[in-house]
Amino acid sequence: MIEKTTVAVIGAGPTGLLLAGDLARAGVDVTVLERRGTESNLTRAFGVHARTLEHLDARGLADEVVAGGAPVRRLRLFDHLGIDLATLPSRFPYLLITPQYNVEQVLEKRAIAAGARVVRDAEVTALRQDADGVSITVGGAVVRSDYAVGADGVRSVVREALGLPFPGKSVLTSIMLADVRLTDAPEDVLAVNAVGDAFAFVAPFGDGWYRIFAWDRRHQLPDTAPVTLDEIRAVTRRALGSDFGLQEARWLSRFHSDERQAPHYRVGRVFLAGDAAHVHSPAGGQGMNTGLQDAANLGWKLAAAAQGWAPDGLLDTYEQERHPVGRLVLRSSGAIIRLAMVKSRVGRLARTVVGGAALRLPPVARKAAGTISGIGIDYPHAPRAHDVELRDGRRLYEALRDGKFVLLAPEAAGPAIVGREDRVVLAPPADAARPWSLVRPDGHVAWQGGADTLHAALTSAV
Repeated sequence: MIEKTTVAVIGAGPTGLLLAGDLARAGVDVTVLERRGTESNLTRAFGVHARTLEHLDARGLADEVVAGGAPVRRLRLFDHLGIDLATLPSRFPYLLITPQYNVEQVLEKRAIAAGARVVRDAEVTALRQDADGVSITVGGAVVRSDYAVGADGVRSVVREALGLPFPGKSVLTSIMLADVRLTDAPEDVLAVNAVGDAFAFVAPFGDGWYRIFAWDRRHQLPDTAPVTLDEIRAVTRRALGSDFGLQEARWLSRFHSDERQAPHYRVGRVFLAGDAAHVHSPAGGQGMNTGLQDAANLGWKLAAAAQGWAPDGLLDTYEQERHPVGRLVLRSSGAIIRLAMVKSRVGRLARTVVGGAALRLPPVARKAAGTISGIGIDYPHAPRAHDVELRDGRRLYEALRDGKFVLLAPEAAGPAIVGREDRVVLAPPADAARPWSLVRPDGHVAWQGGADTLHAALTSAV
């Protein structure tokens, strides 16, 4: 076990691995501490949304992840209601169906190649901080770090060590999970529906196995109760009209779904990200995506602090920007699951009629697609940057792969970044009429203006 690292990331799930890769790419000494001894192929997340794919694109990973998944351009919620993703203003106008462990493998390979250490069988049991750093107890050893990030899930040891509450409540109990073989594949890549007293979700692993999520209002049992194939078959038939010839299972389990959010994402030198900071229903496939977007926001800021050039207050902007997004995701995923749980026939009819009418209105449809995909989520002073074409034939998100700020401006702006070349790259846009823009490493616009305000913008940002 190492004794010292600049940044300790607790948890080797997608959130922790993306963060570690970003820090290592920036030259920061980073160690990931993971209690699991081996990589797990058990997964709850199956969907990678458009904004997350843009973040992966900015790291040169999106094409590899997309190659191992299947796109869904219309996300069906229940009955005949769905959200059209095909018109999203993104290179990725769809939800990509691929198991979480596929994403984890790509992220871990990148993190290790960049120089991050991933230490397994390293269960963190305690954490304390002082003015100079953080002491992390791992087994009988203590790891010292300048900063620490808890990406260790809903039962976060880091969050508990900070004394932070995790207020909220359970939304659904007795959700059944099963990895199964089917003799008749569903017509759509993703099969999902809710009928008041039951819902089911079927997604492919891509290797002949399928994951089923199923819930039965009539039969609520504790998480420890065993799950049978007959239960899964019955609920799937009620919700989807077929059990698709379900034949065998390699894994069965039961869990409950909570809606919770920590009041703070930063306490001194310690940060929370992913499920350690917020957890919500699986509706809309938001969990892994929100965590990855947390990591994309935090990584470059933490690297700037570790390297000594972060502007005053930069680390505070992580919580300022991401806490409201976590709250929004709790509300949106909660609304979907509550609509799915409407019990009465009249209520379900109203859901279909009213929801269908609303989603036929273009502004409502755009808002729904933008929220669930993440494409429509901006920060108050830093909107999402569109993936514009550059004069050299590349795209903006390709220019972001160095992990630096990108200045979209003509060559004449070059002298302004002298002395900052380690943090800013100049990328003239193909459209010379575009306003000059300074794009942050996480793909959000830090500034837009002209030559007269560029120096002040660079001074305040980098």
